[in-house]
Amino acid sequence: MNDRVRLWCLRHAESENVTTGTAGAVPTAPLTPRGHQQAIDAAGALATEPITRIYSSTALRAQQTAKHLATLPDLDITPIPELVEVGIGRHEGTSDPAIRTRTAQVLHAWIVEQDLRQRVADGETGHQVVARMTAALQTIVSAHPGETVAVVGHVASLTVALGQLCALGHHVWGTPLSHARPFLIEWDGHTWRCPVWPSAAGQRKSIRRP
Repeated sequence: MNDRVRLWCLRHAESENVTTGTAGAVPTAPLTPRGHQQAIDAAGALATEPITRIYSSTALRAQQTAKHLATLPDLDITPIPELVEVGIGRHEGTSDPAIRTRTAQVLHAWIVEQDLRQRVADGETGHQVVARMTAALQTIVSAHPGETVAVVGHVASLTVALGQLCALGHHVWGTPLSHARPFLIEWDGHTWRCPVWPSAAGQRKSIRRP
């Protein structure tokens, strides 16, 4: 039996929380007009892939992105709450630059320093984010042995989780996921692989390990 699963992952398209500088999970933020076009372009990029199902965060911006991906092949979309963005507790929805700076510091600690104990205020720790994201991804691959699926998520939660699962470490720091740019990760039944990481410049960064 072929247990290999291919997952085309992508950050949601541009949304209003990004353009307004609003921090947190922000579940009701919609896509911008530019974001809708980005999602349409992503659908075109994936049109020839044998995708059998689309999985998405429950956030509105991720759901709207997923709907654009589903238009061509008329695929079903399955929302998974565990794919949402990192929660920052009582600071949810703030536009305070100090909180955004603290959020960046916490992400640096998680990704570069591998210190998953850090959190923003009373928000999630890195351990909590990785645990829920791992559970979601394992549920997905268990349901699709030998198949290809798409997963629409968020920049921070995808980065920290895949950084841990694929042992990417500091290699992904400084190259945040761009909006609606699909990249491939693979599950072979035992281990996760992420051979390339999409950079902000539209190029793909090869991951080299010792």
